[in-house]
Amino acid sequence: MYDKVQRLWKQEISSLKGIISKTPSEIEKRRLRHRVEFMRTVEMAVVISKDTGEKEKFAAQNLTIKPHRERMDQLDEYGHDIEYNYQDPEHPLQLVFVCAMWLTDFDAPTLSTLYLDKPMRGHTLMRTIARTNRVTSWKINEVEKRNGEIVDYCNVFSNLKLALKDYTQEDDETEWPVKEKAELFRLLDDAIEQGFAFCHEKAVALREALGNDDVFKQVGRFEPFANTLLANDEWRRSFNRHENAITSLYEACKPEVLELGKGLEVAAFQYLRGVIEAHIEQKNVDAISLKIFELLNESDIVVEGVEVLKAPQKDAEYQMIQKGKTWDLSKINVDKLREEFKQVTYKHIEIADLRAFLQLKLELMLQHNVTRTDFVQRLQQIIDTYNAGDSLTESYYENLMQFTEDLRTEDERHIHEGLNEDELELFDLLKKDTMTQDETQKVKLAAKSLLHRLLEKHPKVLVQDWYKDTQTQKMVRSAVEQVLDHNLPESYDQAVFREKCDNVFHLMLDYASHARKWAA
Repeated sequence: MYDKVQRLWKQEISSLKGIISKTPSEIEKRRLRHRVEFMRTVEMAVVISKDTGEKEKFAAQNLTIKPHRERMDQLDEYGHDIEYNYQDPEHPLQLVFVCAMWLTDFDAPTLSTLYLDKPMRGHTLMRTIARTNRVTSWKINEVEKRNGEIVDYCNVFSNLKLALKDYTQEDDETEWPVKEKAELFRLLDDAIEQGFAFCHEKAVALREALGNDDVFKQVGRFEPFANTLLANDEWRRSFNRHENAITSLYEACKPEVLELGKGLEVAAFQYLRGVIEAHIEQKNVDAISLKIFELLNESDIVVEGVEVLKAPQKDAEYQMIQKGKTWDLSKINVDKLREEFKQVTYKHIEIADLRAFLQLKLELMLQHNVTRTDFVQRLQQIIDTYNAGDSLTESYYENLMQFTEDLRTEDERHIHEGLNEDELELFDLLKKDTMTQDETQKVKLAAKSLLHRLLEKHPKVLVQDWYKDTQTQKMVRSAVEQVLDHNLPESYDQAVFREKCDNVFHLMLDYASHARKWAA
């Protein structure tokens, strides 16, 4: 079987190369060349349990198990075995032939397709088909795995209903989990109609846009749609749920659905979501354009009077939402932004760009200083107030502008305090709510002295993996207490001193366990 598949694999590559030389479409040639290159890089392997006398048993059938057994037992240059490599979604080992091993109790979340060619029933069947039911955030062509596919060559699924009855708590009225394709097509049609109905309710003319020429070539055509849905987080999340349902059903209906002309409608929902995410997640629209390009090409869609996406365009209009705006907190002219906002056409997009930047910047600032959580709470309160309808669009933008100014002040505070970022974080952990100028200077000195002791002074206390051992933890804790006892103001009584030592030590433990600051 394995050798036969290898021969067929090579024949497929040769046939594709022949097609490439005859195909007039350059786009189709590129797709076929990509497929050839992918097939050339795919590795295969046989995975079966060891059996006494297996060499003789295979030899009796004019077969040899030796090269396959060597492949199963060997380690790669990094010391990884075959199981580790197959579970790695980036490894070229993509196709395995299994008999009993790996059919049950084997976890590979990115496993997408299972081909069944042996009779199975009962718990073995249930555990086997469960191999493909994992979802994963790993993306192929910008698509996350939401379901697996099982190809049944010997009517194994005839035993599934009995297995469900034996191994679930449901009665005989349990809904049959395997649906006819006709039912899936109906569900897909319903999902698309519900999606269009939602868009119509929100004044998003997505269905009408499909009647325009160059519907996917002009990114700007989707900007007003994105602006509308960005007006409210719940609207955006609802649209995402519609798109998720449509895309999942479309994938489940393959390959038959490719001949039904649904690709254009599915692409419209995916593309609009991509345009939205280009703003709120600071993503590049190139990725979604390539995804739509592949979707429309795989369905060989031809729509009279409609120019679908041919390839990612590089003209000015295409570039307009390439990554939203480029922001630099230290150089932002708040007054200029306020004036520009009054003139901008798509205010919700402008807000989405600013909000995305603020959230990203705040996340980076938190990595430098964990005490900035009050900024996170404040930003979320501004967002929640707007989503609840308690503030107008202009007030929302003004609140974000004020937050931007305060965040910039915080971002530059270490300079005004005469400290680096790490020293400022320790200072914030050690300071009290009210301090005299003299106490403030002493706490700053304590922060500098502690960081110097931890990172530079000998003998070292932050040895490799110090956080994993009780004894080395005690040594680090002792060093922290010695430095702080020597440098903190005398006004710090025993309770306050203990609290500050705890705060610093627990933060150090957290950083070290996540291989961040002060790990060793």
